[in-house]
Amino acid sequence: MTTSPPKGTERAASVREAASVREAAADLDAEGPGAVTRLLRSLPARPRLLGLGEALHDERPVHELRNEIFRELVEHEGYRAFAIESDCVAGLVVDEYVRTGAGSLDDVMRTGFSHGFWDREATRELIRWMRTWNEGHPDGDRLRFFGFDAPLEMMSAASPRHTLVALHDYLTAAGVAVPCTRERLLALLGPDERWTNEAAALDPSQSVGNSPDVAELRLLADDLVPLLTVHAPRLIPATSREEWERAHLYARTATGLLRYHTIMADPAPDRVVRMLGLRDAMMADNLEAVAQHGPALVFAHNRHLQREASRWQLGDLALEWWSAGAITSARLGTGYAFLASALGTVPHQGLGLPDPRTIEGVMATLPGERYVLDSRRLAAAVREAELVQRTDTADNHGYFPLDPGELGRTDGIIFLKNVRGPGPEAR
Repeated sequence: MTTSPPKGTERAASVREAASVREAAADLDAEGPGAVTRLLRSLPARPRLLGLGEALHDERPVHELRNEIFRELVEHEGYRAFAIESDCVAGLVVDEYVRTGAGSLDDVMRTGFSHGFWDREATRELIRWMRTWNEGHPDGDRLRFFGFDAPLEMMSAASPRHTLVALHDYLTAAGVAVPCTRERLLALLGPDERWTNEAAALDPSQSVGNSPDVAELRLLADDLVPLLTVHAPRLIPATSREEWERAHLYARTATGLLRYHTIMADPAPDRVVRMLGLRDAMMADNLEAVAQHGPALVFAHNRHLQREASRWQLGDLALEWWSAGAITSARLGTGYAFLASALGTVPHQGLGLPDPRTIEGVMATLPGERYVLDSRRLAAAVREAELVQRTDTADNHGYFPLDPGELGRTDGIIFLKNVRGPGPEAR
């Protein structure tokens, strides 16, 4: 016959757990964002890329805290780059503005972002601050901006026309012999509308990806891309390292888009998971390039930056693929660190008080509002607790709760107890 532990023993264990959780936590309102840098200094190595996840897109308090942390990292830890889950090619416009002041901030916000980031006031404030920093610092000490997502939206993928033609133009301008003319490329590519047909997201037969034109374009791209390496000793001094790196971005993006459209045209049962996996792989390739300009802060949804596999139940399909963070962590080792975010209540998204048996519920017992927690110490504090994963959902279905079993794959947790506001951040 088994007996339950005395209630006094349970209370004592609960008190010890609460005290240990408090010891793992630093109050960001009391200690400031410097608490984040102190956590980073406790890691085995200084990361080249620091992933800062958001548990729910578009909440202004999260974006404002991101800005505070980035300013701290720039001013005290030598960070000189910021990367965000937005179109990598469109992001070139933002980087040019941040570095040189080219264009107006209004135009840059409208044309330099995807996924609605252009309409986020906190992001606008960050870009304005980065530009102001650069105005007062020499070239070698200036900040860089990077989008690291592929040019993909929920229901469509971009045409590879811009990036493939830009790669071709770069090579031919430098006098490199290429396997086709610009006119031939344009003829094969055709109008952008054939590529961006939203019907193809749900109906593979509507995709351009299985056409003979795409098959030929993939072969031509396969011939063009290696020329950047073959002729690197000539290209870099004849142009510049910056232009050569930009051509590599065009090359990565063009080949990735051609692969993506090919998968969209495939009716096989694994079509969706292959598309999801390729998107994260394209993100990871861009992050590897960003790391050359690190240390850098990377901001995206937790699901893209986590070290564990991503999982999604889509109808009767159980999908699993590797996230960009998992790929980047495998490549960089201790050069990659990840701070996941978690939220307590978000009333305007239908999220109430978290169950006390969840990791969010445990952190919600802390007295303050905003914390950074050391994942190692937090995991040790709740080791004996039988925690479960949070099950309530946000109205927009965009909140993915922390898995208590995966705490060890994070380096820290950013926790906001109560997220208030009018909903998604608006200008």
